[in-house]
Amino acid sequence: MDLLSDILKLSGTLYFRTSFISPWAVEVPSFENASRFHYAHRGRCFIHVDGLADPVLLQQGDLIIVPHGARHIMADPVDTPPQTVDAVVAASGFTGSGTLVHGPMDGDTGTGFETQLICGQFAFDTGAWHRLLDALPPAIVISDYSGAAPDWLDNSLRIIGAEAGHDAMGADLIALKMSEIIFTQAIRRFLATDGANLPGLAGFADPHVSRALEAMHTDPAADWTVESLAQVAGMSRTAFSNRFSEAVAAPPLTYLTDWRMQIARRLLLDTGLPIIEIAERTGYASEASFGRVFRKHFDAPPAGYRRSGGEVGASV
Repeated sequence: MDLLSDILKLSGTLYFRTSFISPWAVEVPSFENASRFHYAHRGRCFIHVDGLADPVLLQQGDLIIVPHGARHIMADPVDTPPQTVDAVVAASGFTGSGTLVHGPMDGDTGTGFETQLICGQFAFDTGAWHRLLDALPPAIVISDYSGAAPDWLDNSLRIIGAEAGHDAMGADLIALKMSEIIFTQAIRRFLATDGANLPGLAGFADPHVSRALEAMHTDPAADWTVESLAQVAGMSRTAFSNRFSEAVAAPPLTYLTDWRMQIARRLLLDTGLPIIEIAERTGYASEASFGRVFRKHFDAPPAGYRRSGGEVGASV
């Protein structure tokens, strides 16, 4: 599995298509452990995202990702007073299938301009954490995403626009799976462009640091040292350590420990493997040494964390 796919463990939990007639404005509340995206299939709107000083103009073909599930307001025109998304859903009679229609009713004053959005939310497990996700900005905007994407992605967007909200058998599943691909490709593109020089993200674009990251993800149980990782990166020990720490915002072995703990967390919750085997799979020779590190990260011993289904403790 490649590095980015290893990190982005997505679970699509919400997916729908909108038809908003201006003037309209919808407030989407904040949501923990989730990333949201909106793709302008037709028309335009303005999006105010908490953490950004100015609203974003999302035009036809543009894609915005809200990586941390921050509160945001979508509107057209920009200064339209918002309604909560729950109020809009209730007023429209939207049941989760078909298209969410909202805007002035017959006889009301409106511009008649329509905005069609493809909206999705991807949830992350409680306790799941990675420096890459943590370092992403409040919003990622990719202008003319369909035009800038490869032909097959452009075709995927067209299929999503055709399938989302339709009643044909398998339409929702097709749209959902394709949206996961587009979400991942958008993050990959951001890492290669605007994110290439941001602390916490730069390491994934750096050819030397990324080789060390790939090695740790490919074999997390290996007896890695700064020296052995520097050899993989093709650098001296000191140069590698400094470069990795600056680009990833953590020393190499700290990153390795954090990633091992995420693997252990998943194995505890998703399998019935003995704890000693999980310890060995994540690079620890004894259950005791593994338990000490795990407790430090999640504020709970491995067995207790497993019994609670991950509800006790918290990821650092």
